[in-house]
Amino acid sequence: MRRIFIYYSLSGNGDLIADYLKSKKIDIRKIKTSEELPKNFILRILTGGFLAGINHKGKLIDFNNNIEKYDEIIIGSPIWNGRLSCPINTVLDKLDLKNKNFMFILYSGSGKAPKTEKLLKKRYKETKIINLKEPKVNDFKEILNKEIL
Repeated sequence: MRRIFIYYSLSGNGDLIADYLKSKKIDIRKIKTSEELPKNFILRILTGGFLAGINHKGKLIDFNNNIEKYDEIIIGSPIWNGRLSCPINTVLDKLDLKNKNFMFILYSGSGKAPKTEKLLKKRYKETKIINLKEPKVNDFKEILNKEIL
């Protein structure tokens, strides 16, 4: 079975997950954006949170939406203001997930994303969602081994 992890990472949490999944023979596709958030941490949180709250779609650089050869799609997103990141909003608009087995890995400071889970379950009724608390600080490998590997 061919699998791919399509993800966005601003602070490096998604990159850690991607490195681990790559070591397990899962293909990796990192999302890059043309829009930069402020460098200042507080401004970045406020700006990103506001944009996510209004369901903003980020502008992507060289996004490859071809997922035909994959049996399973794993989508990774940080949680901003209780919602998916703006770049992942765009990815979901561009991917044709019909007849695909897919799931979400969410990463946040709390490890909880009830708003996001509710929205995702409404849009994608049968999808699996894994919430990880700060992968840079907490060991996430055991959770991923149990849930998807």
